[in-house]
Amino acid sequence: MRRFLDGMYDAAAWLAATCMVGVLGMVLTSIVSRQLSVHVPGTDAYAGYLMAAAGFLAMAHTLKRNEHIRVTLLVQALTGRARRMLELWSLLAAAFLAGALAWFAVRLVLQSREFNDISTGNDATPLWLPQLSFAVGAVVLFVAFVDEFVLELRGIRRVAAPDAGGEPLRNE
Repeated sequence: MRRFLDGMYDAAAWLAATCMVGVLGMVLTSIVSRQLSVHVPGTDAYAGYLMAAAGFLAMAHTLKRNEHIRVTLLVQALTGRARRMLELWSLLAAAFLAGALAWFAVRLVLQSREFNDISTGNDATPLWLPQLSFAVGAVVLFVAFVDEFVLELRGIRRVAAPDAGGEPLRNE
């Protein structure tokens, strides 16, 4: 199961990286087409879709690598059972919120498909297509938070603690 979950997080991260390359492709296409006086419709919209996809698909991988920004002011002040209870409560609340996000994201995709909702831009893309990456990213994030909660519950979750000399974030 661990191998499957880690593979899912890595696959989502690779998809996010591919989307970032797609953003580069759209921006370069836009620049080159302007220089050649050729109109390529939708490049700005597709760049936006790909950027949003990259952000949502990378969230679970970022969480599992302890790269999300955490406000540790209160957690650092606690020790032992109180600290563990706060971690469990925080992970449970995050899993609940991620689950709600995933639920409504999937619902949005289904409704956009049902109503044949399309982009108002000149690309006229069916909106359920770019929304699909949002839904997939939200579902994978929900699974990652549940995974973290279960690991913490079992006492095997690994988080670098600032007071232990660990490096909790690399955001400088």
